[in-house]
Amino acid sequence: MNVVDRCRWLLITSFGLGCSPWAPGTVGTLGGVVLGISLQWALPQHTILAWSIAAGALFVFGCLQTDFTARTFPKEDPGHFVLDEVVGYLVTVIVYALLAGKLPDALGHTGAFFAFRAFDVLKIQPARKLEDLPGAWGIMCDDQMAGLYAGVALWLALPLVGG
Repeated sequence: MNVVDRCRWLLITSFGLGCSPWAPGTVGTLGGVVLGISLQWALPQHTILAWSIAAGALFVFGCLQTDFTARTFPKEDPGHFVLDEVVGYLVTVIVYALLAGKLPDALGHTGAFFAFRAFDVLKIQPARKLEDLPGAWGIMCDDQMAGLYAGVALWLALPLVGG
């Protein structure tokens, strides 16, 4: 694998987290948590902008990886491809922060992780239909819808548990 393909592989697998033999999507989402918390810590006054730039750039990058994904991973929606989970988590915290008017704390990030994973598994429409998009678009888009759902759910639920 050449250097460019190795960099693609690292991003797509969230630096290897997607290679977990157990629940690669869940483990891969931790890459989004680390990225989200790191950007929040490093850029506290510009966190939502930083999350949005990262999510947008990674989303576009992921959608452009159809050919690489087809030749590297044998399945249509390979478990190793977890960049969609990373971006979906970022969408979750962006939506929450915009609706709540504040950045998530530790409880918020924990809730965002679990809410995103739940909505990613549930695939509530139109998320399930978005999976039918061709190539990497289908891999990426359904998770962004799950992130929207999770962000709204977190905004509604977190005040009920004291967050």
